[in-house]
Amino acid sequence: MSITAIRRIISNSLRCMTLAVMLLQSAPASAKEPLIAQFQLQDNAGQRIDSTQFAGKTVLVSFFTSGCNLCARDFRLMREFYVGNAKRNFVQLGISLDQNRQDFDTYQQLVKLAVPADQRFPVYWRNAPGHKDNFGVIQSQPTHFVINTKGQIVWKREGSFQAEDWDNLWEALGN
Repeated sequence: MSITAIRRIISNSLRCMTLAVMLLQSAPASAKEPLIAQFQLQDNAGQRIDSTQFAGKTVLVSFFTSGCNLCARDFRLMREFYVGNAKRNFVQLGISLDQNRQDFDTYQQLVKLAVPADQRFPVYWRNAPGHKDNFGVIQSQPTHFVINTKGQIVWKREGSFQAEDWDNLWEALGN
């Protein structure tokens, strides 16, 4: 290989590296900031809520399916947390990923029969007309998101809640 060919290779490599650095430096700052959670939900009575209603609150959003054993285990623990923190700046929402409405409705009926009223947090069906959210594709059940008081998604857990997740949730609450 000639010296000219080596110089050309080095020159092209330097240009590519310079371009890569320039592209990284020009990336918008928002790409590094947490995603703002945006959602619009509708309950069984047709009442709508959206993410703006929770400004200033820490929100735990849990996606689940009615037949998921891990989801049931997590929800049992989360109900205890919900009861202990419902009077604070904390909101918990469940969003069902059930494919058909009948499965979701049956789940709702079972919760009414088996769970004391003070332990029930709001649950919505993701496939309901008018439902919108920016949580993306949910691949694992359960999947949990914590949204801070600024509306930012600060962490996500795919699968069952882990011990350190409770610490993270407490931290999000400001404890």
